[in-house]
Amino acid sequence: MSSRTINALAARLVASLQDSKAMLVTAESCTGGLIAAAITDIAGSSAALDRGLVTYSNQAKTDLLGVRPQTLAEWGAVSEQTAAEMVSGALQACPAAEYAVAVTGIAGPGGGTVDKPVGLVWLAVQKRGQKARISQLDLTGTQTGEQTDDVRAAVREKTVEAALSALLQLARKDSSGDS
Repeated sequence: MSSRTINALAARLVASLQDSKAMLVTAESCTGGLIAAAITDIAGSSAALDRGLVTYSNQAKTDLLGVRPQTLAEWGAVSEQTAAEMVSGALQACPAAEYAVAVTGIAGPGGGTVDKPVGLVWLAVQKRGQKARISQLDLTGTQTGEQTDDVRAAVREKTVEAALSALLQLARKDSSGDS
């Protein structure tokens, strides 16, 4: 999984978190732990990553992150609302963490619908005590017309890259004193 870009982003994130003595928690659905894996590929990452939570099923999102069943019923697992509850729940589940990231999406190759196509991902990052920053990733362009495992790998890789970038941006903004 570790492309050069992902490895470079992870290394910069780990260094930034180490410099600020801050810890991170991940809450991953569609990436299945790949964000945490990219971070732990970096030597010294134990000073930056407290834990990674893989919450692939709706039940895991509820049990481990406190995502409300009503949110899942009304909006679905792949939604802005679920991503928001995942990231805040990760911080609640991990008192040692200053930062959290959550991702939920449809990696494919199946499972997509007209409203929620393969490549739709919701990404949330949050610093403790601040409002979550949530973005929708449209990775539908990763499809080449073929519904293959290559689509799945591409969506997951681009999601990891986007998550690391968002975390790095949040950590850097915080260290520069901007709010």
